[in-house]
Amino acid sequence: MLEQATGTSHAKVILIGEHSVVYHQPAIALPLPAINITATLTKRAAGQLIISNEHSGELSEMSEAYEGIRQLITRLLRNFNATELSFTLRIDSLIPQERGMGSSAASAVAIIRAFFNFFEVELPDVELQRWANVEEMITHGSPSGIDAATTAHNKPVWFVKGSQPETIPMNLDATLILADTGVHGQTGLAVSVVRETLETNAQIAQPAIDALGELTRAAGVALEKNQVAELGAILNQAQTHLETLGVSHPKLDLLIAAARQAGALGAKLTGGGVGGAMIALTKTPAQTSAVIAALETVGAREIWTQQYTTTQ
Repeated sequence: MLEQATGTSHAKVILIGEHSVVYHQPAIALPLPAINITATLTKRAAGQLIISNEHSGELSEMSEAYEGIRQLITRLLRNFNATELSFTLRIDSLIPQERGMGSSAASAVAIIRAFFNFFEVELPDVELQRWANVEEMITHGSPSGIDAATTAHNKPVWFVKGSQPETIPMNLDATLILADTGVHGQTGLAVSVVRETLETNAQIAQPAIDALGELTRAAGVALEKNQVAELGAILNQAQTHLETLGVSHPKLDLLIAAARQAGALGAKLTGGGVGGAMIALTKTPAQTSAVIAALETVGAREIWTQQYTTTQ
């Protein structure tokens, strides 16, 4: 047992395949290593303190909203026969909550790594995923596993409903820009919109879902082969189909149009839609600066960037 240990993780974003993944088409999530989180576990004389942006106090006093994290920590302590251990767990996170960026899964992964490092126990990936699922099941009910898999790796994750997420190669030299509309995303509502559209207008909705599946497969190839322009075009096409399914939003449309006009190679919503966030792809620093300025001008609430290189 060490005196102090840390664990790290990072955010994730859905690149393509949201909503069509519900209907057994593939989806791809990308890691966002620049938007990270660190959990630091330190011995103390008494108490079990959790210090984070959302909670500062005893483990036993964590609110219902963080029951998944509390349960995870409690079970980790039991696993290491250390239920009476006195500690401070400090969680420093750059990941915004409720933006579809995997904040809860990333928190879990960082905490698990900190505990295993603290007790000097090897942590195989399958074990990490199993522990992360404890928190995700409590927090989200029936998680797909894509958040835990992507926040634990620096490679894209390929996901098909009913199958285990798997990492895929990435050889991409580009920048991904994420922008928050300021409108709270409503994933459940968006899923219902797609379902209703499929039931009442299948001749339009089904081809859109099928096309999103094909675009996701093409995106996987573009990621591996550093086909940045092709990937941008794929993102633009995906947005058109998502609009057909009814899950865009006027504020999303405004940000996406601004990004494209400023030189983005592609732009689309990410996650549930009906608000929430969008993504834009750029190739050069000049493009990135221009797109960020355009997004700020039209009222993006927050903006994040992730640069990928062919050496990752």
